[in-house]
Amino acid sequence: MKTYTLDEMKDEFIGKIGTPERDKFEQDLKEELQAYHIGEAIKQARLAKNLTQEQLGEKIGVQKSQISRLEKGKSITLSSLMRLFSAMEIPLTLDMGGIGKISLC
Repeated sequence: MKTYTLDEMKDEFIGKIGTPERDKFEQDLKEELQAYHIGEAIKQARLAKNLTQEQLGEKIGVQKSQISRLEKGKSITLSSLMRLFSAMEIPLTLDMGGIGKISLC
């Protein structure tokens, strides 16, 4: 029985590196991973503030299920991030390089 590497499997089923299908797959995967990390950061910040999902939801006017989705990296928008960070009193600042920093809270 022959074994295959992950790269060989991706080449076979998604497409070789540089093809539009593979590029889209890699970009989608990168975005999903970033969303996951943002969700984990939200969860860790909530836990550090000793808040339940329900309590945080009440602070920003959403149900517990929406907080759960955000912590899983789903349905994340800039607006929801701003509300979450504001409710948890976490400064949200973006470094815009040569033009300076922008505070979103």
